[in-house]
Amino acid sequence: METIEGKLLDIVYKNEENGFLVGKFLVDEKELTITGCMPTVNPLEDFSLEGEYIKHDVYGFQFKVNSFIPIIPSTKDAIIAYLSSGLIKGIKEKTAKKIVDYFKEDTLNIIEKEPHRLEEISGIGKKTIDRIKTSYSEGKALRNLIINLAPYSITPNYCMKIYKKYKDKSLEIVMQNPYRLSSQIHGIGFKIADKIGMSMGIDKYSKDRIKEGIIFELYRATGNGHTYLDIEDLVKKSSKLLEVEFEHVQNEIVNLALDSKIQVEKWDDGRRIYLLNYYESENDVCKRLISLSKSEIKTTKLDIEDELFEIQKEEKISLAKNQELAVLESFKNNILIITGGPGTGKTTTINTIIKLFKRADNKILLCAPTGRAAKRMSETTKMEAKTIHRALEMGFSLEDELVFLKNEEDKLDYDVIIVDEMSMVDINLMSSFLQAIKHGTKLIFVGDSDQLPSVGAGNVLKDMIDSKVLKVIRLDEIFRQAKESMIVVNAHKINKGQNPILNKKDKDFYFIKKNKEEDILKEISELVSKRLPKFYNVDPIKDIQILAPMRKGNIGVNNINKMLQDVLNEESKYKIEESFLKRKFRVGDKVMQIKNNYTKEWKNKEETLKGEGVFNGDIGYIYHIEKQEKKVYIIFDDEKIVEYEYSQMDEVEHSFCTTIHKSQGSEFKIILIPITWAPPMLLMRNLLYTAITRAKELVILVGEYKYLDMMIKNNRIIKRNSSLKEKLQKFLNEDIIVDF
Repeated sequence: METIEGKLLDIVYKNEENGFLVGKFLVDEKELTITGCMPTVNPLEDFSLEGEYIKHDVYGFQFKVNSFIPIIPSTKDAIIAYLSSGLIKGIKEKTAKKIVDYFKEDTLNIIEKEPHRLEEISGIGKKTIDRIKTSYSEGKALRNLIINLAPYSITPNYCMKIYKKYKDKSLEIVMQNPYRLSSQIHGIGFKIADKIGMSMGIDKYSKDRIKEGIIFELYRATGNGHTYLDIEDLVKKSSKLLEVEFEHVQNEIVNLALDSKIQVEKWDDGRRIYLLNYYESENDVCKRLISLSKSEIKTTKLDIEDELFEIQKEEKISLAKNQELAVLESFKNNILIITGGPGTGKTTTINTIIKLFKRADNKILLCAPTGRAAKRMSETTKMEAKTIHRALEMGFSLEDELVFLKNEEDKLDYDVIIVDEMSMVDINLMSSFLQAIKHGTKLIFVGDSDQLPSVGAGNVLKDMIDSKVLKVIRLDEIFRQAKESMIVVNAHKINKGQNPILNKKDKDFYFIKKNKEEDILKEISELVSKRLPKFYNVDPIKDIQILAPMRKGNIGVNNINKMLQDVLNEESKYKIEESFLKRKFRVGDKVMQIKNNYTKEWKNKEETLKGEGVFNGDIGYIYHIEKQEKKVYIIFDDEKIVEYEYSQMDEVEHSFCTTIHKSQGSEFKIILIPITWAPPMLLMRNLLYTAITRAKELVILVGEYKYLDMMIKNNRIIKRNSSLKEKLQKFLNEDIIVDF
């Protein structure tokens, strides 16, 4: 290894994802090409480089950098160049000159040790000083972290995430227990954490390593919707991941259970292994549902049947038999589930229930699991509807963990709570919600049990219905007006395993036959960019949504997004763009938040409205990219502007096309679905059914009939490990008392 010192003159090429660059370096007044992982560096900075000279077949002699140490600039010109390079937020060239003119060669020492003295300079306020102080400190610590983790293939983006999580203790924590990264840092899996651990000399059979592998597999299972894994399955998966024999895994499962890190539950079919919080959530939901359903039912002085007759007369509606039954049962039960497909009158039923409870002077709360679903509920009921998170008054503990201010100590003060889109509610959210329900509150759950289950773990709505423990009313009559829509008719046909009616003149459901992948892509491109906007007078980006079963492949979400970006928001010198994680984002792109971020702040353009929280599945548009500040601004719901640092852009993906799973709870004017080959687990009936029911005005399928036929015939539903149904049945006749 050799060590050289000099100045980085220019960056010829830089990969923002992994920090690799090709640069021009000045050493001993000679220009040299350098290559290597050097993130967070800028031109005109001085460095000490350690590496080796190599001869490239094409580019000749180069210096391959293995490690680098920044040399603090000492001259006034060098300090100005360093401060104004963009590395330190809050300082541009004009400000840098003012600071250096005042503090001379002592500038950097002042910024690091006495930043308050910057107030001595006219025009530099406290906010700017705080930004400079934070940015300088973070830049120094982050660079040190990146340098130390680069040999383990930890990218700069992940280093930034690690730093945001652990701050100045980042390197210490990673070196003490790198396995924490796999469960605490989004995007870093066990294999990367294990690579660090093994490189540090951690033994393959280390008990801590095996425990972390087991925990990782349980977390991975919850990501696939399971609340538990059977012990045989967990042992097999963990053994494969860790490359150790079964007996080592079995021993550490016992130790984890003794340490109360996991829960082992005995059933007739064997042992079920839970992460502790999922075990507690499942049991809590079971006990509270039974206790609430058995509690005393409040009476009303209203003659419900007479009032129902009057409402129908006033609204000029005629409820079907099961709609009327649902309304009446909402007064007779503490918990009622109303389920049914599109066109069966769920909205009319809910509105009638609301009117009746209002006449009985009841205080009503409407809520839904997502912002999009809550917005739709508000529109159809003409009442405010909140997300469940907002209703529970989401907050954060001192340890920065999500908490709800409405809980067992401070419950929701309502007589009736109606929750829509229940199929999207997972077991943990359901547990938090039920903890905030006071004795005597009526709960009405509404949803379509034939749609895809929640993204989070559990199968709450289906388990509640299948248990037959709670009162369920299924709306099964399609109304005359709905029968005019082929979307509604075909959704029900598909749900029953029947072939849909296609290409009926002047209707809203069409199939365009294309056998080749390139023809399917071309057809989708022309439909979205030209034919549909012209014929239906719709916005091609906002009103049309492509839903694909899979992510990868030519007809997958990723490739379709790339194609549609080029067609609908083509590159232009007037549009700012930037690349993240091998994807190019530009102003005007349609994007989606892909993970819940409860602390993300938003505000409207006028800054008269502010709030927190951007959620998995929220769709927005890139509003502005600020390259010098390294920030992207995205606007959601036509008014909420959210600021993302470059390092946070892995929370966002393009959404000209999305997976069907991600479309849950949304509605779009026009839906396009490519129908082509996919793995059998994605060619399923309920996937197609869910996609079709997202459309309000038009559905177009493009592809091959044989794959449409496969989807309709494939009624295989991927099993989710959940014990809620069994527990509801098991504990129904036991005296369960929950303190309300």
